[in-house]
Amino acid sequence: MKLLRRWLFIGLLAGLPICLQAQTTSTYFLHTIARGESLTSIAATYNISVGDIVRLNPGSDKVIRAGEKLRIPQAQNGEGPRFHTIQQGETLYRLTQTYGVSAQAICRANPGLSADNFRSGQVIVIPAADKEALVPAQPRPEKQQPAADTRQSYRDIHKVKRRETIYSICREYGITEEELIAANPELKTEKLKRGKYLRIPYHATTPVVPEATPVTTVVPDDKDLFESARPGSERKERLRVAVMLPFMLDGANQGEQMRMVEYYQGFLMAVNELKKNGTSFDIYAYDTRNDAATVRRILAKSELKDMDLIIGPGHSTHIPAISDFAKTNRIRLVVPFTSKCDEVFNNPYLYQVNTPQSYLYSEVYEHFIRKFRGENIIFVNAGDGETDKREFIGGFKQELKNQHIPFKEITVHSKESIEQALVSGRENMLIPTSGSNIALIKLLPYLKAMKLSWEADGTPDKYGIHLFGYPEWQTYTTDHLDDFYTFDTYFYTSFYANNLSVSVVNFQKEFRQWYHKEILNTYPKYAILGYETAYYLLKGLSLYGNNLENNLRHISVTPIQTSFRFDRVNNWGGFINKKVFFIHFTKNHELIKMDFDQ
Repeated sequence: MKLLRRWLFIGLLAGLPICLQAQTTSTYFLHTIARGESLTSIAATYNISVGDIVRLNPGSDKVIRAGEKLRIPQAQNGEGPRFHTIQQGETLYRLTQTYGVSAQAICRANPGLSADNFRSGQVIVIPAADKEALVPAQPRPEKQQPAADTRQSYRDIHKVKRRETIYSICREYGITEEELIAANPELKTEKLKRGKYLRIPYHATTPVVPEATPVTTVVPDDKDLFESARPGSERKERLRVAVMLPFMLDGANQGEQMRMVEYYQGFLMAVNELKKNGTSFDIYAYDTRNDAATVRRILAKSELKDMDLIIGPGHSTHIPAISDFAKTNRIRLVVPFTSKCDEVFNNPYLYQVNTPQSYLYSEVYEHFIRKFRGENIIFVNAGDGETDKREFIGGFKQELKNQHIPFKEITVHSKESIEQALVSGRENMLIPTSGSNIALIKLLPYLKAMKLSWEADGTPDKYGIHLFGYPEWQTYTTDHLDDFYTFDTYFYTSFYANNLSVSVVNFQKEFRQWYHKEILNTYPKYAILGYETAYYLLKGLSLYGNNLENNLRHISVTPIQTSFRFDRVNNWGGFINKKVFFIHFTKNHELIKMDFDQ
């Protein structure tokens, strides 16, 4: 008796994890962390809080890594959208049967989904069930059913065993998954659980009565389903564009007014260039000021619903209202300035030009490691007390640790403190832990003193030294240009305009001819940003129409300051520009713009 109880107890323990798993998976789904994602961006993607994620994933508030999986709480009681993690072997057709939703509806809800990227681990949003035909199906031949058929409509009852799946049960009985689900409709919404009883139907080719005609179920190919849901790709010869920016025509903020006006002036130069190629434009410019009531009045204008593109706003506080409007009316929206825009994670029509910090840093880490793996990496604290790059440096060190790449950390108080960390025969990459000019002012004298001592000893190239830094450094070139060349300096950036390059000189010349003034000395240069953003997207719309998103890589534009690599953030969200350059000041006094996507 004791032995029996013991085995019963072990059996209960053995079954406990399975019961918990079945219960838990009905309340969460799995998200695979992509490179550059943060807890904040993942929470914004699913419209939940960071705390919701941490509760299901203890320790995730400390560190998360690309490729790992997170449990994400599923909306309960029909509140909020449903999400589904694609399983191995699942097809779009099967999802239409499981959820009672047409392929067209799933494709509309997930514009980033295609036959090429429909794979296990992807998360998609499941729209509410609709009344459209679920899939195109071959008509079944009509037949006269005999009146005397008293045979039951199913051939067996099956009790689900541990580890069984719909697929394995169908293999056992020689039926299709569609036939099993049709006989057990609850499988469309419920998970398969051990102990559940299922009706096993007759296979379609097994006649219920001798004279019945066998029926073959036609399962559409996923590529055909995706192709039938794709939008038309007709070229657009006339485009309607709204520019909604704080032009501050009341003179409230002169500095902002000058920047916004210059951005619009660059935009008009792009429009003029595209007109030469045969595209016509209707341009509507609105002064949003910094006023929510003004934004609402603009959005209420009847002509705005007919736009092909909206550019704006200038202030991040107005993004939610304009994004909702654009999403409702299926209008592409360009957010040109802010790097913080949670709306991009749920608006498939939104294009964010300025890369969010987590994605930017991730791109920098990847490019740096690809180029400098194996070099002597040294993080340098110049003792300036600045903490402006704490997040960047922390993430950088973690990425190096993840890839088992060694690095050093030093605090500089003399040239000797630097030299002790250097390694002969390898390139030494010095990375200041602050992007401030003060940090450079403190560090550079030590480096120059060290280099002078090598020259005095007759070993000017005793160590290979490089500086690696930040976008702000391009604003310090007036102070440190010679030193940047001397120490073979690199810095990362999304925007860079070399004032000595032919393309920048020619643009500035044309700008002067148009507006009889010089471009503002800002970072970035707003006129060039307005020109390049408009030229890229308007050219794409004119060439590819509503099929723009499938052809973003085919839009050929020679960059002056800004390049674009728009990637969709998830299957139902918008696009973020993830283009990052390294600017290299070489010892030969050359300036090289390094593009890692070419």
